[in-house]
Amino acid sequence: MKTPQDIILKPIITEQSMEETMRGKYTFVVAKNATKTEIKKACEDMFEVKVLKVNTMHFAGKMRRMGKNKGRTASWKKAVITIDLDPQPEEYMLPGGKVETKSKRYKTEITEFGFGQ
Repeated sequence: MKTPQDIILKPIITEQSMEETMRGKYTFVVAKNATKTEIKKACEDMFEVKVLKVNTMHFAGKMRRMGKNKGRTASWKKAVITIDLDPQPEEYMLPGGKVETKSKRYKTEITEFGFGQ
C-alpha cells in the first residue's frame, strides 16, 4: 500500500509555479508509476483540499558527461494539481424528496511544503 508521502515526493518551486498558486494550481514531483487517481487521493489526504483536476507530464533523463564518462540523469514525473478555491457543501436527495446537505471542511490553499511563504 502506497502512502501519500510515497506518491507526492516534493514541490516544484519556481516563479511560474508560484504565480499559478494564485489560481489554485500546485506543482509537484510525483512517483513515476503513480496514476492520476492515486495522486488526487494522496493530495486530498495530505493537504485536506478538494482536488478538481490532475495533469501529469513525464520527463526523460538528459545525457550528461563528467570528463570522459557519460551518463543520464534520472527520468521523473510532474503533476499539476488544481484545487477548489471555493468548496461548496454537497447536497443529496433522500427518499421522499428530502434534501440533506453534507459539508466537509476543506482548505482553500496548500501551505505545507514551502507554499504560501
